[in-house]
Amino acid sequence: AVVSTQSGHYGRGLGFGSLLLLSGKIHFGAIYGVALIGAASMYTLLNLMSVNGVSASITVSVLGYCMLPMCALAAISALLSLKGLFGVILSILTVSWAAFASSKLFVSVLAMYDQQPLVAYPCALMYGIFAVLTVF
Repeated sequence: AVVSTQSGHYGRGLGFGSLLLLSGKIHFGAIYGVALIGAASMYTLLNLMSVNGVSASITVSVLGYCMLPMCALAAISALLSLKGLFGVILSILTVSWAAFASSKLFVSVLAMYDQQPLVAYPCALMYGIFAVLTVF
């Protein structure tokens, strides 16, 4: 049985927003709005793609726990400017890391081993929005 917790992903979202606040960016509403729409979209997409289906709590937990690279990017942005080439490369790496981790978890839970790129793409789009919020 797959068990999901409901506190870690909220903490990651709050931590992400707090780290952005250190950079002078107040995006709490945008963070939770993107997270809500992204989780609902991923829930719908995963249930359409898989035979077994997935619960909303597992979807939210996986997406929330895989926000850790985005939190690291936000922490770095509090110390350094990410508006140059370094920021672009670092953003691409963190979005790739978060998308790969979340898609790997979804694929292993739902036994969709041949469909990881199809799952990773919408994850990368969602985490890419968080990276844009971090850089700009």
